[in-house]
Amino acid sequence: MVIYVKNMVCVRCKMVVQSELAKLGLHPLRIELGEAVIQEDISAEYLSALNEALQRSGLEILKDNKTILAEKVKAVIIELVRYGDAKLTINLSDYLSRKLNYNYTYLNNVFCKTQGINIEKYMITRKIERVKELLAYNEHNLTEIAYMLNYSSVAHLSSQFKKITGMNATEYRMIRCASRSAGAQAIQ
Repeated sequence: MVIYVKNMVCVRCKMVVQSELAKLGLHPLRIELGEAVIQEDISAEYLSALNEALQRSGLEILKDNKTILAEKVKAVIIELVRYGDAKLTINLSDYLSRKLNYNYTYLNNVFCKTQGINIEKYMITRKIERVKELLAYNEHNLTEIAYMLNYSSVAHLSSQFKKITGMNATEYRMIRCASRSAGAQAIQ
């Protein structure tokens, strides 16, 4: 049985789902971003109990097919931004269409209706969130980050970053480093 889960966007979310399934005595065969495949077919009562448990962690079982499809789009984008090692050789619309076996226009319409934002804007916000993470780690310069996230240039990344966050990447990095230093001093 496949269970689709809303807001399942990271490894910790997968661990929460796995833990809640185990508490109910269920046996997952596979847990991916946005979905869990379990060995058993479960009753509506079990499904409701699982949903209540997941909601305590900010997750939710999905039942509507269009919302499930939008969550699949989100999962593909998150996976691409977070774990995509290779440069994307085709445009995002073709990639999503091939990956999910739907026409991109249909995907974007469903996504807009269920999420209130189009796929392109969602992709940009996910990429900028990833840029912020990478800047906070202070392990890569902006050129490396632009390459890692398939930006055509550092200028393009910088422009999007400023548009979304209201500050440039250097300012953001300085603020993050200053807040980390203040937090470290407070611990000592």
